[in-house]
Amino acid sequence: MSAPRLLALRLETLWEPPSDGKDLSYILCLKNSGAEPISGFALCVSGPGRVDPAGRVEGATIARRLSNFTEFHPPAGFVLGSGETWTIAVHALSWNFRHWTDGATSAYLVLADGRTISLGVEPTRSTASNAPLKRGAELYPVPANAPVKVSIIPWPNHVAVSSRRPLPAGFSLQAHDPEAKAAARGFTALVEHLFAVEGIVRPEAEGAVPVALKKAAGFGPEAYRLSFEAETITIEASSQGGFFYGLVTLGHIWRGARLHPQVFQFPARGEIVDEPSMGWRGLHLDVARQFYAAAEIRKLVAILAWNKLNRFHWHLSDDEAWRVEIDAYPALTQIGAWRGHGLAVPPLLGSSPARSGGYYTKSVIREIVASAQGFGVEIVPEIDMPGHCHAMQLAIPELRDPDELGSYYSVQGFPDNCINPALEKTYEVVETILDELIDLFPFKTIHIGADEVPVGAWSGSPIALERLRAFAGDAVTDRHAKRLNVITNKHGADDIDGSGAAILQAEFLERIQRFLARRGCVTGGWEEAAHGDRIDKANSYLCGWRNVEVSAGLAERGYEMVVCPGQVYYLDMALRPDWDEPGASWAGNSDTETLYGFDPVQGWTEAQKEKLRGIQACIWSEPMTDRAVFDRLVFPRLSALAETGWTKPSSKSWERFRALAGLMPLLYGQLQQS
Repeated sequence: MSAPRLLALRLETLWEPPSDGKDLSYILCLKNSGAEPISGFALCVSGPGRVDPAGRVEGATIARRLSNFTEFHPPAGFVLGSGETWTIAVHALSWNFRHWTDGATSAYLVLADGRTISLGVEPTRSTASNAPLKRGAELYPVPANAPVKVSIIPWPNHVAVSSRRPLPAGFSLQAHDPEAKAAARGFTALVEHLFAVEGIVRPEAEGAVPVALKKAAGFGPEAYRLSFEAETITIEASSQGGFFYGLVTLGHIWRGARLHPQVFQFPARGEIVDEPSMGWRGLHLDVARQFYAAAEIRKLVAILAWNKLNRFHWHLSDDEAWRVEIDAYPALTQIGAWRGHGLAVPPLLGSSPARSGGYYTKSVIREIVASAQGFGVEIVPEIDMPGHCHAMQLAIPELRDPDELGSYYSVQGFPDNCINPALEKTYEVVETILDELIDLFPFKTIHIGADEVPVGAWSGSPIALERLRAFAGDAVTDRHAKRLNVITNKHGADDIDGSGAAILQAEFLERIQRFLARRGCVTGGWEEAAHGDRIDKANSYLCGWRNVEVSAGLAERGYEMVVCPGQVYYLDMALRPDWDEPGASWAGNSDTETLYGFDPVQGWTEAQKEKLRGIQACIWSEPMTDRAVFDRLVFPRLSALAETGWTKPSSKSWERFRALAGLMPLLYGQLQQS
């Protein structure tokens, strides 16, 4: 039950970094500007930053903490009078704040009668910075003297065009081959989705130029030749993908010449011959931490296609939420898809006390998958397991050993968040879920996570310890049982390889992969899935997220790799280390130029490169409550990654990319205010 929003109450937060022997301070100030005093309440706060429940807190006590959700109680008998401020000073966090999005992004009061009052929350200020806070994508204005005469991202491998012709009113696509027809339909749908008012495909328009799509032998699966002649344009390819990307290149050229006719031209003669340098060019999106509506997903997939990216890694579950309809277990979405005060999952990461969240029905997923395939994008669903399963366990509590004692904690601050690999019920549930997923995603590639299992996982589970003893003997089992109540506060701080948790996880992954293989599926995992070397390398791939050296080592061991190092390719990382930039910094910072120039296989041997599937960027959504923050963090870094995945290194040019980047679409259209 909620009370009306009271604008007279407001929360302001301040970050005071540690200095000169002084402890850090995270200051929360609840201001009562109304005429009436208030008492008998609790303050609930959430945001990416996490309060350490064992740390020193002044002015309040911590009644509850789950990951980034904290409930503070004032001193007994406390009354917040009119015009007064209640100040809380927190002196211990899971990690020090570095950016304005690290602090509280939502807050509310819980009154004695159970009603809630949502509070206005100011962005967290820092005593070390007074700079205006940045939102919206960085501006990349098109220069008057661009280094090229046609606008194309990613840049093709061979461009030889000359002279200018009047800009066509649009294009009339002429296709007879079934794959060419499918590409024409896909491209028409794409430009209608992204640029409906521009009329790129206008077969009935006066002055529309015919584009002939001709099937030709000898082209790779995504290769094409785009030829300009006096009266016609021709695209030659051997596949739907080649025709589609030839049309996308044509669309780029047309938009550049239309929007900036004094800078770019539409060529009268010449050719472009092109194919990608990498087969896997992807983007991962976490929809568990923040929910994205189906319309947002559809547009994002369209943007991927415009960037010639061909994989969408859809992270559908995590501790914070479960986002996919499963008929066999309706509780997964009934419980796991929603957050709010009084619900099983409390307000996390900027959620309000009101019930909020959502999930994707099977019919919606089928529509998105079909649309993506028309755009040349294959979708890889991820159900993260055996860790990151807090929401899943709330919905299906049988996935935890009922006799388990004590607690272990994940890096994100969730207790006991791993489904138990020693329970037969676990495999019954997981295999049922995967069967339903396989029916939804025809690409037949299923990512099963396997990342960040806490080193103390299952250390209090008698059935897991018994299973471990059978595998590894008494010494390993006894050592693992002593890892109970271990808390991890840093990504990757506890490398579980060789531990009891790793041995149990390896058995789980091996069994799940065998199941997927019987269903004709390839198994994907994060790099930790290699612990124990139990998964079949011939039917799997790994996403290497720590650094290129770790990915190279895994390639040396025979794993096929998708390279996505957090320091550069995690797009939730801030552009720069400055406080006024949004995002996170635990893996590092990288602006667009840094990402563009990054070599994902630097130092790899030729043998290791044979195991490279490609690259992908990853968006983790903790700081994405503000969608203008999304645009700032993702664009144009996404296009910079696209050019790395498509264009030969010898053909890359930062000066050219910088001149063209401003023409690429944004998801929300939010530009930085100058």
